[in-house]
Amino acid sequence: MNQPFLTLAQIDEVADTIRARSKRQPRIGMILGSGLGGLADSILGPDTIPYGDLPHWPVSTVFGHAGKLVIGSLENQPVLVMQGRVHFYEGISMSQVTLPVRVMQRLGVEILVVTNAAGAINPNFAPGDLMLITDHLNFVGMAGFNPLIGPNMQEFGPRFPDMSQAYDRALNNLARQAASETNTQLQEGVYVGLSGPSFETPADLRFLRMAGADAVGMSTVPEVTIARHGNTRVLGISGISNKANLDGDTITTHEEVLEAGALIVPKLEKILRSVLRAL
Repeated sequence: MNQPFLTLAQIDEVADTIRARSKRQPRIGMILGSGLGGLADSILGPDTIPYGDLPHWPVSTVFGHAGKLVIGSLENQPVLVMQGRVHFYEGISMSQVTLPVRVMQRLGVEILVVTNAAGAINPNFAPGDLMLITDHLNFVGMAGFNPLIGPNMQEFGPRFPDMSQAYDRALNNLARQAASETNTQLQEGVYVGLSGPSFETPADLRFLRMAGADAVGMSTVPEVTIARHGNTRVLGISGISNKANLDGDTITTHEEVLEAGALIVPKLEKILRSVLRAL
């Protein structure tokens, strides 16, 4: 394992490596979750960089995460897209989990779009639904694994950043407008981030439901925390991959999560393309 706290010099080393491989100046960064990486195939004039070619960049060990950086144009917007992400449960530090967001910030990315495959907690949600993330519960951070623990990087933001508007309200309104224009159903709710890798027990889910959560996953919250620390605006959308299992009658599998991606990606692409056009 690398050192737990990556330095500004290491972050800049990654950014410089990307600049050497692509002359594009991305304005929008996108992180695509489990089974959702197909959206990157729509990018025009792509410069593709395998994660393994980037110094200090963590490489995903999870099936369904291609592990490539794709830089190009989508709806005439310069984008940098992560085709797959890494997770805290893979045994790496929070500093490594969130390194890609720090690199995006050094590259000048203004807006971060985060997507994930999430399990339903709200019983009204069904597999294949999209959920606009309006807020989150940072259970991993509450347990002592906040990605901002350690030396504060003043170059990015303050020691104690505000998180009252983690998900940008103007971007959320653009997503709602996009859903209306494309006749795409868009649920809304609170995402709760857990460490994983085990799926939740029915008691876990009932507890989280009482706490106000609508969907649960094992990513996103650390990246959003780092984004907001650096004053990067965030739009978050979850793809609902499985139904709420509040009574323990069903079994959740990773294969089920990936299969739901086939239903989710076309809807997600419609909304994200519309949002990009509006920007």
